[in-house]
Amino acid sequence: MSQTKSKTNAVLDVRDVPSLGKWLTLSIQHLFAMFGATVLVPILVDLSPGVALISSGLGTLAYLLITKGRIPAYLGSSFAFIAPIILAKSIGGPEAAMIGSFLAGIIYGIIALFISKFGINWLMKILPPVVVGPVIIVIGLGLAGTAVNMAMYENPGAPVNELVYSSTHFMVALATLAITIISAIFLRGFLSLIPVLVGIVAGYIIAYFAGIVDLSIVKNAQLFEIPDFVVPFVHYTPSFSWEVALIMVPVAIVTLAEHIGDQMVLSKVVGKNFIQNPGLHRSILGDGVATIIASFIGGPPNTTYGENIGVLAITRVFSVFVIGGAAVIAILFGFIGKITALISTIPSAVMGGVSILLFGIIASSGLRMLIDNNVDLGIKRNLIISSVILVIGVGGAFIQIGERLSLSGMALAAIVGIILNLILPGRKDGFGTENIFEKPEQDNNKTIA
Repeated sequence: MSQTKSKTNAVLDVRDVPSLGKWLTLSIQHLFAMFGATVLVPILVDLSPGVALISSGLGTLAYLLITKGRIPAYLGSSFAFIAPIILAKSIGGPEAAMIGSFLAGIIYGIIALFISKFGINWLMKILPPVVVGPVIIVIGLGLAGTAVNMAMYENPGAPVNELVYSSTHFMVALATLAITIISAIFLRGFLSLIPVLVGIVAGYIIAYFAGIVDLSIVKNAQLFEIPDFVVPFVHYTPSFSWEVALIMVPVAIVTLAEHIGDQMVLSKVVGKNFIQNPGLHRSILGDGVATIIASFIGGPPNTTYGENIGVLAITRVFSVFVIGGAAVIAILFGFIGKITALISTIPSAVMGGVSILLFGIIASSGLRMLIDNNVDLGIKRNLIISSVILVIGVGGAFIQIGERLSLSGMALAAIVGIILNLILPGRKDGFGTENIFEKPEQDNNKTIA
C-alpha cells in the first residue's frame, strides 16, 4: 500500500479509503466532534434528538452523493434556525416547523440552480459581509434570553410570570460553562475540538450529584426503538403557510452566505478549490436536499459545520469515506433507545450553560465576518446598514401584514439590510471567492487498496 502525500500533507486525502479498523475509529472520532451541536439544537427546540441524528446522517450521505464525493463535509443541525423553528412551532406545532424547513431546502435548490446558470457574483451583491455579519450577530443575540432562561430557571419554557428561579440550576449552568471554556482553551489535539461535548458530559455528572437528573426514562427505554418521526401524510397533512414562509425563508437566504464562507475555509484547509470543483451550486444543492430530508422525518434543518473543518485541520484526515462512516454511525445511534433516552435526560441547566457560550460565539462570528472582510464602519454606508440591522433585529421590530401575517426579528432585519445595501450608493463589497488559490488546483485524488 503506497500513496503520495498531497500538498496539504494529508494523512488521508479526499478519495482515500482507510483500512476497516481505522475507518471505524476515525468515523467515530469525527462524529463525536459533531455530536454535541447536532443533539443540542433538537433539545433546544423540543424535537427528537434521535431523529436529528438520523436526519444528520442521511443528509450527509445525500450531500456526499450530490457533490460527487469530492467535498469532505459533515452536515448537522443548524443553530441559525433555532428561533425560527420555535416561532413556527408556536404557530402550527412541529408540522409548521417541518413545512418551513422544507421551504428552506427548496430555496437552497433554487439558488443552486441560479448559481449554476449565472455564477455567484449576483448572490454576493445581495449578501455582502456588511449585511450578513450583522444578521449573524442578531441571530446570536436573539438567542441570549433562551440561554439565560435555561441556565437560571427550573421551567425555562414557562410564561415570564411563572418562571421559577433555582440557584442549584444556575450553579450547575455556571459550572458547565466554566468547564466548556476551560476545555476550549486548555485541551489539545482532538479534545480541543469537542469542548461542547466535554462540557455537556461534565455538566451532566455535576447535575446528577446535584439531584436534578431523572434516569428513570433511561431504565425504561428499549435498547432499540423507533424515534419520534414526524412524517407528512402520515402524521399530518402538509399545507402552505405564508406566515411560516416569512419566518424561515429569510433565514435560509442569509445562511447561504455562511455556507459559502465555510466552503472557502474548507477549500483552503484541504487544498482543493471546492467553489470550482465540484462547484458551489452542488454544495448548496446538497445542503438543500439534506434539509428537505430532515423536514420529511421531523429533524431540524441541516448545515455544514465549522467543527468539521476543525477536525480536518487537526487530523489531516480528509477522506469522504470517513465522513460517510460517521454519517452511518449517526443513523445507527438514532435508533438506539438508550442513547436517545439518555440525551433527553440532560437538564436544561446544562444546556443553558453550554448555550451561553455557543450563542455568544454565533454573535461574535458575525463580528468576525465584518473584521475578516475589512468592512469599514467609518464609511457612513456600512455604518447605516449594520446599525439598522442590529436595532431592528435585536429590538424585536415587526411589520403586521393582514390579520395573521407578520415579518419580525431577524427575518425583517435581513430583508431591510438587503434593501439598504441595494439602494444606498457606494461600493458593494462581496466575499471575494474568485481567488481562493494563487494556482489552479491539481487533482490528487486516489484510493488506497
